[in-house]
Formats: sequence, C-alpha cells, structure tokens
Amino acid sequence: MKRILSYLIFLFSVCTMHAQLDSKSKSIAIPVVKSKDDTADSKKIDPLTPKTENNQTFGSLNVPDLTTGVETPKKQFSLFGEEFGNPGELYKKQLDKNLENVKLSPEEVEQRNGSKTNQYLGDFKTKAESVNIVYRDHGAVDGDLIQVLVNDDVVQARVFLNSGFSGFKLSLQKGFNKIDFLALNQGESGPNTAEFKVVDDMGNLISRNQWNLATGVKATIIVVKE
Repeated sequence: MKRILSYLIFLFSVCTMHAQLDSKSKSIAIPVVKSKDDTADSKKIDPLTPKTENNQTFGSLNVPDLTTGVETPKKQFSLFGEEFGNPGELYKKQLDKNLENVKLSPEEVEQRNGSKTNQYLGDFKTKAESVNIVYRDHGAVDGDLIQVLVNDDVVQARVFLNSGFSGFKLSLQKGFNKIDFLALNQGESGPNTAEFKVVDDMGNLISRNQWNLATGVKATIIVVKE
C-alpha cells in the first residue's frame, strides 16, 4: 500500500513539472502598432510592368527593333563653322592675309619674280685682243635658257644654263663691244638666274656679275677695246 501511494505521489510531481515547462515555452503575442505613415492618403506604388519590345518578324525569325530613338543631325558638324567647309580654304585665306601684311622691297620683288626691265651691268675697258665670256645658273638648275648677242648680232642662239661655267671666245673690235644676255624663259622655279664672267686673253678678270630676269628681258655689258 505504501508503495502504491509513493508511486502516485511521484507521478503527480512529474505531471506538475511538465505542465510548468510547457507554460514557459508558449509564445507571447506582440500587439500591432499602427504607423503614422499608414494612412489612407499614402501614395500607392503601382507594380512595374515589363516593357514590351517592338520586335519585327522576318520569316520564322523574331528580329528585335534596334532603333535607339536618337535623331541624327541633319547637317554635318564642322570645327570650322559654317564659313569654311574645307580646312584647306581656311589655311589658304590665312596665308593670303599674312602675305598681304608683308611689304617687300623692290629688290626682294625682283629677286622673287625677276626684273621686268632691261639691266645695264656696266662698261669695262681693256687692251686685250679677245675675251672669254662664260656663264652658269647660279641658282637651282631648273631649265633656264638664254640667248647671247654681240652688237645686236646673235652669236649663241639657245644656251642651257648648267651648274658649271660654259661659254665662248669673243674677238674684240676696236671701240665698243656690246654684249646682251636675253632671258628666253624662267625655268621651272623662276626667275632666269645666271652668273657670268668676262676674262681677257691674259686671264685677267674684267667683269663678274649676276642677273635675275623675267622672260624677254636683257642684261647688258659693254667691253671697250682701247
């Protein structure tokens, strides 16, 4: 009897402890607190709708529309503005403007374009019976041609001016001997450029000079035989 009573007491104690543990593990309800922003006036956000692509069909294939929606400019863009469509025109106009501002002396103009008036290069006296007259192109060899006349008679009809001296021997008549060098052209780079020397039969230099001539212009010297 005592054993049965002890068993009942033990069983009752175990049940009581189990009930206490269950009561501790129960969840606690948290009351809902309503936010101030949750009002009827709050803006409603619409769900995003997927953008439909404007595709085109080509046969059995579905080809997407590749247009960007950006309009291309109707007129080609130019760094030089509306006035200069070609950069070369800008350079040419600027160069012409710079040349207008540069004032050349008459000597510089003659050096660049050649003299357009006949040149008298002096008269020289000698007792020699003859002289050697030689000439060459003192600039770039560009095809300069001359004609040589003595007392208005042609003695060298067409001479090509090279880089080295070439010429002829002239027997002098008593008194004046007029020698003309006529420019037949201005070569490729212009003007007609030459250097000449007159040397007597003893090797003495009588005259030495240069010319820059336009086409059709003469350079003249006079050798006087005493």
